[in-house]
Amino acid sequence: MPHIMRVLLVEDNAADADLTREGFAAGSIPVELEVAVNGIDARDYIRKRGRHTSAVTPDLILLDLNLPGIDGRAVLKEIKQDADLRRIPVSILTSSTSERDVNQSYDLGANCYLVKPLDFKNFQGMVRAIEAFWFDTVRLPQAGGSREES
Repeated sequence: MPHIMRVLLVEDNAADADLTREGFAAGSIPVELEVAVNGIDARDYIRKRGRHTSAVTPDLILLDLNLPGIDGRAVLKEIKQDADLRRIPVSILTSSTSERDVNQSYDLGANCYLVKPLDFKNFQGMVRAIEAFWFDTVRLPQAGGSREES
């Protein structure tokens, strides 16, 4: 049985979260999708605080930029500045096409920047492409490790 890939989706739009969930469900790789609806919830999840004390470190984070409270930029910065979290790939998944947002995301350490398609079919296609790339094509680091193995 294939390894279950764990994805943290940080998304405040319930419809986009549902489309992402459906896209992964239709894929060929088992994906366990957790959804954080704002930046505070995402930080608690990755830090295993509050209601997330038993959270499993995700293999991939899909992060929206425009979130209520703490935005995606602050969450990205926190992840990439932490030695225990920085190796988790973070894909920005947003509706923003702003070059400023693109540049700032990469400056903060984003692994890629994806603009959400507006229609269902293309959104589903993007989710399948995310799955194929991150879980079939690239080699991901082991979760939680920041130190080199001897």
